[in-house]
Parts: sequence; C-alpha cells; structure tokens
Amino acid sequence: MIRRPVAAVGLLAAALLAASCRRGPRDLTVPSADGVTIAYHLEGSGDPALVFVHGWCCDSNFWNAQIPIFAKTHKIIAIDLAGHGRSGKERKEWTIRGFGADIAAVIREENLKNVILIGHSMGGAAIIEAAALCPGRILGLIGVDTFHDLGAALYTREEAESILAPYRYGFVQTTDGFVRGMFPPTAKPELVDEIAKRMSAASPEVGVSAMRAVLSYSPVETLKKVRLPIIAINADQYPVNLEGNRRIAASFEVKIMKRVGHFVMIENPAEFNRLLEESVSEILTRR
Repeated sequence: MIRRPVAAVGLLAAALLAASCRRGPRDLTVPSADGVTIAYHLEGSGDPALVFVHGWCCDSNFWNAQIPIFAKTHKIIAIDLAGHGRSGKERKEWTIRGFGADIAAVIREENLKNVILIGHSMGGAAIIEAAALCPGRILGLIGVDTFHDLGAALYTREEAESILAPYRYGFVQTTDGFVRGMFPPTAKPELVDEIAKRMSAASPEVGVSAMRAVLSYSPVETLKKVRLPIIAINADQYPVNLEGNRRIAASFEVKIMKRVGHFVMIENPAEFNRLLEESVSEILTRR
C-alpha cells in the first residue's frame, strides 16, 4: 500500500477545495474604466458565457429565475451596472456608453472569449455599447423587452426635460406609477407591488440621469460597427418595428411573449427561459 505524506495529502485537499470554491457561485467586483466599482455574480461553467444586464433602476437580482437554470450548462454573469445594486455610485454622469464600459470591464476581468449578452430594457442599449468595446468576444445580443424601434427619432432636449421633471420633483411617486403602468391588468398584484417598491427605492440622482441617457441614446451608429446576431424577446404590449430594425441590423429577429408586461423574465420565467435557450442556440448556429 502506497502512503502519501500527510503534508502532501493536506496540500492536495486544499487545492481541491480551492478549485471547488472557484467553481461555486461567487460575488465579485472590478473597477470600471473610470474607477467606479462594478459588482457582479458569477456562477456555473460552459461556453458560451451568458452575461445578464438589468434595466433602469433594477439590479442583478431581477435575473434570479434564470441564473440557477442556465448555470447548469453555461458560465453565468449577472452584473450590477454602476449606480445600481451593490455597485459604486460615485459617477458624475450616467451614460449608456458608461454602462457599456461597466459590462466590458467584467468581460475583460473574467477573460471571456465567447459571450452572449442579454439585456433587459435599458440594459439592451448598454449591451450594444459593450459589444462595440469588446470586439471579437461577443457572439450575439439578446434584448429583453427592448429593441422595439432601433431607428426611433430621439426626443428633443425640451421634450426629454419635460419627461424628467416629475422624476426630479417626486422620484418615488413617479417611479411607482411608471412601473405599475408597465404591467397588464392580469398581473399578480403582489409582484407589481414588489417591483414598484424595489425600483422606487433606487437613487433619484442615478435614476434621473440614467433616464436622460436613455431618452438621448441612439444605437444606429454603434450598430454599424457591431454586426452581430440580434434577437429580442418581447412582450406583446409594445409594437416592434421589424422592417425598420432589419434595415439597421439585418440579422434582427423577435420572439413575442403574450399576456405579460415589461418584466417578461419574472412574470413568466418558464416561457422566457425556453425562449432564451432557443435564442442562444440560434445565435450559436450563426457563428
């Protein structure tokens, strides 16, 4: 019988434990391009890596119905954009390109090579900018109730400030009403209450500035450089300009979920997860 030295056995056990910890769920941070701390959750293994990006005044927990499912077969990263969740709030101006840089910082930190970016609402704009900052690493983009009209006319400065005024002077009440209006009448009241409460508790400074960024953002110029498969998984309550979108991004496709509102991944996670898995497979076939 071969006997290993006790010290060697101890080192082996420590190495195995360390490897196990590396594979397990982890909450990590990385500085963005401007030094603001970006928090993210990492779980699972396997290509392609799926990077989940939340929307306006949300956080990475909005993907809790997806993370454990897709972590069985993929490396999963769920990011808190700057100013949201556990990430830093020291930024002076909140822009879509800045949010894209937050995502890019995480991708580079984890040295991800084959990535599909998944963005909800405002996160859809952010993943377009992230793709431009990470050439050669991104396989495709999946928007979640976003990308309705990629070429939509921008709001004028006066129009944008008029929209923002109620948020500046009554952020909690205005946000609460805004969120409730994104659900269909059939939505579960307790779910509506929970999401409205969580989003209304966001930083008013961040919320107003980030909404201003959304109102003034156009993806058209960036998409001229980012020629990737794009799939949207959207609710049926907002129309999608399919023809117009394909003039800007020829590969654009959309999948429609019925009887849900803006938070499709929370309102009907089983159906959304099925469509997300389908979308990931379709993007891989276009490589």
